[in-house]
Amino acid sequence: MQVWRTITRRPRAVLAVGALLIAGGMLSPSVASAEPGTAAEAMQQVRQAAQELTLVDAQIDEAEVIVAGQQEAARVAAAEAADAQRMLDAYEPQLRAIAQSGYIAENRSRVAAFLSSNSATELVQQIATLDVIADRTNAIIAEVALLQDAAAAAEAEAAAAAAAAEAALAELQAQQAEVQERIGQYESDFGRLTAAEQTAVTTEIAGPTLAAPKVAALPVVPGSASATAIEMALAQVGDPYVWGASGPDGFDCSGLTSFAYAAAGVSLPRASRTQATVGREVSRGELQPGDLVFFYDPISHVGLYIGNGQMVHARTFGQPVAVTTVDQAGYRFARRIVG
Repeated sequence: MQVWRTITRRPRAVLAVGALLIAGGMLSPSVASAEPGTAAEAMQQVRQAAQELTLVDAQIDEAEVIVAGQQEAARVAAAEAADAQRMLDAYEPQLRAIAQSGYIAENRSRVAAFLSSNSATELVQQIATLDVIADRTNAIIAEVALLQDAAAAAEAEAAAAAAAAEAALAELQAQQAEVQERIGQYESDFGRLTAAEQTAVTTEIAGPTLAAPKVAALPVVPGSASATAIEMALAQVGDPYVWGASGPDGFDCSGLTSFAYAAAGVSLPRASRTQATVGREVSRGELQPGDLVFFYDPISHVGLYIGNGQMVHARTFGQPVAVTTVDQAGYRFARRIVG
């Protein structure tokens, strides 16, 4: 076996945008390993890299959700700023009328009312009317002042939200490029293993590959959301694992589960860790077809339970979507999405 290159390196960029850092320590740096000199050492490094990339995959999914949220917040803030400006603009004709009428010359109006009144009662009524008009005018001016403040604040908020979203997107794009580089390194080193070594590594990481059953042979209610999701997931068996993909021709773990449940009309979050908050938790003994099963701490992998102790999942590079046992290293818990 030839001398192997190091396959894990410390990424150059770790999330710098405050909102993404707060979200949970995205893109934790990997620790470089010594140059492997044997097949066993190389296989161990490939295993370690595969697990790290699984975690990074989940972190990037979460970062994408955060960036999308920031972009939506910026859009909403911009719409609110536009609404505030439209409300302010609506008062412009009234302000012009007030300016043209010279309402401040209130005394002239009161003198005119006195001269044109035929009785004290009529005079009081006219002066009262003038006071109402003045109060209304003052109220308009006060309202305009408040709207001006609101519009200015909304515009400032929209500008800040847009800047935050742009910065987060730029940081995410830099991280995605970093991850792509790490993936390329991993795939290069994985390709250096023999076929037998590759099989051993993927079996250890992703579990043994089992024959995909027919949905009719599974303990699931025909036509149910679970049956539909399982049927869709099983139809993808053999499709390649593709980092960050949600189909239809390639998948990562959470991309597969969200794609499968979308066919049943159920919307799932994109990231495995956020999928782990949907529905209700069930124990290993309570597993039913259609439950999502989660792995590792922190959560970085998800599969779709299909019954009989089996699940379908998209696990790692070099291993296509496959059926395997649910009982493997890293199992944490399951969530029931429907039913």
